Order: sequence, then C-alpha cells, then structure tokens
Amino acid sequence: MVHLYKNNGYNIALDENSGSVHIVDELVYDILDAMSSDDFLTAEKFVSSHDGKYGIEETKEALSEIEELKAQGMLFTDDPYRKFINDFQKHETVVKALCLHIAHDCNLSCRYCFAGEGKYHGDSALMSFEVGKKALDFLIENSGSRKNLEVDFFGGEPLLNWNVVKNLVEYGRMREKEAGKNFRFTLTTNGVLLNDEIMEFVNKEMGNIVLSIDGRQDVHDRMRPFRNGKGSYELILPKFIKAAESRGQERYYVRGTFTHYNTDFAADVLHMADLGFKQISIEPVVAPPEADYAITEEDVPVICEQYDILAQEILKREKEGRGFNFFHFMIDLEGGPCVYKRLSGCGSGGEYLAVTPEGDLYPCHQFVGLDGFRMGNVEDGITDIALKDRFAKVNVYSKKECADCFARFYCSGGCAANAYNFSGDITGNYAIGCALQKKRIECALMIKAALADFE
Repeated sequence: MVHLYKNNGYNIALDENSGSVHIVDELVYDILDAMSSDDFLTAEKFVSSHDGKYGIEETKEALSEIEELKAQGMLFTDDPYRKFINDFQKHETVVKALCLHIAHDCNLSCRYCFAGEGKYHGDSALMSFEVGKKALDFLIENSGSRKNLEVDFFGGEPLLNWNVVKNLVEYGRMREKEAGKNFRFTLTTNGVLLNDEIMEFVNKEMGNIVLSIDGRQDVHDRMRPFRNGKGSYELILPKFIKAAESRGQERYYVRGTFTHYNTDFAADVLHMADLGFKQISIEPVVAPPEADYAITEEDVPVICEQYDILAQEILKREKEGRGFNFFHFMIDLEGGPCVYKRLSGCGSGGEYLAVTPEGDLYPCHQFVGLDGFRMGNVEDGITDIALKDRFAKVNVYSKKECADCFARFYCSGGCAANAYNFSGDITGNYAIGCALQKKRIECALMIKAALADFE
C-alpha cells in the first residue's frame, strides 16, 4: 500500500511496507491515487478519467517511472512481516530496561498526574536501597547476553529519595564490571529539589535526564502547582536552563504535557525553544473523558493544525541554522528500530518492566497499582507467566485498527496502557491518540523530505 498526503506544499507518497518516502508532482500523485484502486491502470484510462488535465505522453512517462520504482521495491511493496508474525511471537525476550519507582510521593500536585500525586493508587512510599539492589540484580540476571541495560529513576519525584538513587548508581557501577554489563541511567524530575550537587552527579553518571515543564508560565502553573496552589515555573526554569547548558544541550529532554486548556501547544514548544532548549518533548495528556482538561474529539483538528504550524517552524529554523529537536518528529528513515521493535513497540511486560518501592513488578509505569497487572517481585522474578504471555502477543497485527494502518511500523501499535485504559484491552485502541500519532508521523516525514529537498 502507498499512503498519499499533502503537507506544507509537498505531495508525499509513503510506501508503507518498505518505508520509502517520495516527493512527487501532481501528476504522479494522482496516478498513485488511481493505482491504489485499479491494479491495471493504463495511461489512456487515467487521462480520460481526468478530463484532459494531463497529456498521454507525460502520463506514460510517469507510469514508466512508477513501474521502475515498483521493480526496485520502493512502491506498492508487499508486507514482509505479516506471514512471519507467529515466529516473531515466539521470539525469546530478555529484560533490558527497568523503571524504578524510587518514590511513590511527590512535592507537586499536578492536576493530570496518572499516578495520583505519585502514590499510584496506594500509600506514599520510598524504595529502600535493599529493594533497589535486588531490582538491579534481577535485571542483570534476566538480561541474557544483552550488555547494555537501561534504568530510569522515576516517581512520584525521585529526588525525594536522592541518597538511594546515588547509592544504587554506585552499586550498579560495581555490579556492571563483574557482570560484563553496561548500565545507562536516566533521571526524571520535576526539578523542585534539583541543585548543583545533584546535577554534578547526574552529569557524571547518567545518560539522560528528563526535566518536567509544560511550556509558558501560565500553562505550566495551571497544571503543575505545589499543593498550596502556588505555581512552580519560576522556581524550576532557571534550574532547567542551567541543567541543559551544563550538558551541552545534549542528553536531556524538557518534557511537558498539553491539555484541553492549551491546544495551541505549538506556542509552548516554541517558548521552550526560544529559551534556548534544544531537546523538547511536549505530549498530549491522556486522561479520562470526564476530566475537564482531557483532549476531546473536537480538539483533534485544532491539535493537528498545531502540529503543522510546529513542523513548518521547525523546518524554517533548521534552514536558518537554529533548529531544535522535537521528540515526536524524530524519525530515522535509514536505520530505525529493529523488526521486533517495529512490530511490538516498547516491549512493556517483557523487555521493559516497572518496579514499585516494595519490589513488585508491573508491565510498565502506567500499569503500576492496577488490579490484575502485578507480574511478580524482584525477589521471586516473574510469576504471572500468563500475563507475560499476553503482553508478548501484543503487536501491530493483533490490533485490528493497526493491521493495515500506514503508521503501524512507526508507532508499533501504540501504547498498551492507553489501549487498556480506553478500551479495556491491551490490544485495543485509543482513537484520539491514534489520530494525533498519524498526524505527527506525517509531519515528521514531511520535515525529512523537505530537508532532503533543501540539501
């Protein structure tokens, strides 16, 4: 199949199965559109159906070029993976990443927090050093021959338990030498407790740091206040600017969330860029429909227009030599993820697990505390094999809405937690999320094609 769309003045043809992206003229665009429903399109049939808009000779030449691209495996290619999906489902996975819930507590009261002020449907709790050690040991023991392992210190707010974070990094560095592994640590923080001493340690030991900020001050303070209602923007912004500069504007993200109240979120992204941040991620809130800040179906066209505005501005700034990275527009057209990742996504419930302060294992951080999703404990390992098998079978072909979608090899079927929360099934669908994901992919491909055209 070929996905055709127009964006920012470009006619774009994406061969869904090969991943080939083509910028085409109006004639080729219309021919490809006709070929999608006519397996035996002739130049004469095409010209007559377009009321003389195109000449016969130019049409024949365009058809010849299209046939050449088909022969080269760049247009109308077959799906190379569908018939092998049963083999992929038997793929033996190893655990390669843990999300350590260092603190089920927080010093902010973010209105959209899926973790309920960091408590995850339970009581406040801090992970002990002993539980953290067992988690790292579990990761090493269940990682097979994989050398590079990922650990994210998460919460709540992990800096509420900073000494344990430091001690676990030191323990991990000791264990990785004897085990022949390499830990890549990440810290996700709201920045309230961030200081120079912490940043010095982070810059030395951590591969990435995620800094939570939503954009413009009024937007941020509305959704991310302290428990007394006071906004947190003025406190954290100078710290984040300093943190980004201390890392040479690399190996970090300022990560925000936009809601029904700021569907003009492109302004928030550009606000962050104008402050000097080069690594930016601002994502749509995922919230129950009854929440006043939830994204609605009526918001979708507005948000899609914002993605277009943002893509155009990113392209403009890139050409001017003042570009920045927007996480959701970052697509690798040459390397990209491996086949297994293309089909199954983030690996939740198998390659990727979350660990609670008590050491319980869950498929990912968004499932923590939900009934029926506890998989085991770092002491005993994964004990709910049936649940593990359920997640192992989640892929782009197990989801009916994904199986023939043009975006399936880019989003890999989307988020299992979002699917569950909105459909009651991890192989279900979150329609609003899908619509926005498709738009982001279209914008990302346009940027890639436009920059290639510019060069």
